Amino acid sequence: MPRILAIDYGQKRTGIAVTDEMKIIASGLTTIPSETAIAFLTSYFQKEKVEKVIVGEPKQMNNEPSQSAAVIDTFVEKFKIAFPEIPVVRVDERFTSKMAFQTMIDSGLSKKQRQNKALIDEIAATIMLQDYLHTNSK
Repeated sequence: MPRILAIDYGQKRTGIAVTDEMKIIASGLTTIPSETAIAFLTSYFQKEKVEKVIVGEPKQMNNEPSQSAAVIDTFVEKFKIAFPEIPVVRVDERFTSKMAFQTMIDSGLSKKQRQNKALIDEIAATIMLQDYLHTNSK
C-alpha cells in the first residue's frame, strides 16, 4: 500500500517523515540537505510507493506568507515538475518547530541533543504529518 510523505522544507535542511503502509502512524524518516531533496526523493520513490506528499506552508500569525514561503514555493514547483504523478497537499506549518522542540524536552533529551537542528526538522515533519492524518481521518 502506498504511503504519505511529509516534507518540512527549509533553506538549509529538509525534514522528512512518512506514514506506515496503513497510514495510521507518522514516523520521522531523515533530515537531508535541502539542495539534495529532489535527488533523495527520486531514489526514495523508486523503492517506496507514495500516494501523496504533504509540504508545509509557512505563515505568519496574520495568515500572510512568511519570509521562507518563496523558497518553499520554488521547491514545490520543482517537485511538481519532477514528480507530476504525485499530488502535493500544502498544510499550515506554524508552530511545528516549537512543538518539535517541546517534544524533545518532554522526551528527556539532553540540552546538547536538543541543539540538533536536523532532529528538530525531522520531528517537525512528523508532527505535520501526524496532524494531517488526524485531521483527515474523520
